[in-house]
Amino acid sequence: MVRRALGNHRDGADTLLVTPDTTQAEWMAEETEKLRELIKRARFVLFDFDGPICRLFAGHSAERIASEQVRWLEERGLHGLLTKEERAQPDPHAVLRAVDRRRRGSDLMTELEERLTQQEVTAAASAWPTQYADPLIMTWHAMGSRLAVTTNNSPLAVTNYLETRGIGHCFTPHIYGRTKDLHLLKPDPHCLNRALNAMGAEPSAALMIGDAPTDREAAEQAGVAFLGYAHNERKAKLLKESGAEYVVRSLEPLLRVLRGQA
Repeated sequence: MVRRALGNHRDGADTLLVTPDTTQAEWMAEETEKLRELIKRARFVLFDFDGPICRLFAGHSAERIASEQVRWLEERGLHGLLTKEERAQPDPHAVLRAVDRRRRGSDLMTELEERLTQQEVTAAASAWPTQYADPLIMTWHAMGSRLAVTTNNSPLAVTNYLETRGIGHCFTPHIYGRTKDLHLLKPDPHCLNRALNAMGAEPSAALMIGDAPTDREAAEQAGVAFLGYAHNERKAKLLKESGAEYVVRSLEPLLRVLRGQA
């Protein structure tokens, strides 16, 4: 008997039992069937942006942007707003959240958020499309599904990127990104609920595709099915540990299932 890592058919936390009665082909067929069931129920699809659609910071390091946020605060004598752990965060949104908890509604927060928006807009110009994302989006749209973006990124950065890829019409007008109310960033389900309400969607008819535990938690709170996308093993591990039942390492299986249904 052989144990294979990966997959959603598990024995214990993260292993698949491959026995003489469970061949690799049978396992792949089972995984494909799970995707087919998820997709069949999904008349509304909510995409996270950075990850499932593109690598936003491919040409502009997110870690460098977070460091610049910290340095900008320090230059203004606000070093004490962040703990040592928060200053070391490689995620610009984590820094933004930390400052918002202490200075919510302040001019400081407005300026910090506007600076991040400009950095994201700049990054969108050199973002890398996630493999298979464009044809997946266009196929889903062509089949009549309603699509939305639900993200912690700036909606302006999202719109700019989608238009340069020629896929903006697949989502317009349903792009729900960061607002001035930073406490409503995911894992709060606010942006998902905005999308559902605007599209007249029942949560049970929707599917969210995200790459972070905060996406999974937001989907759960909104009552929406969740499919995790992880481009590496570290991301997959974090998603599975957060409770994600379905995780794919590529969008190609989704595209294959959709085209099989067309």
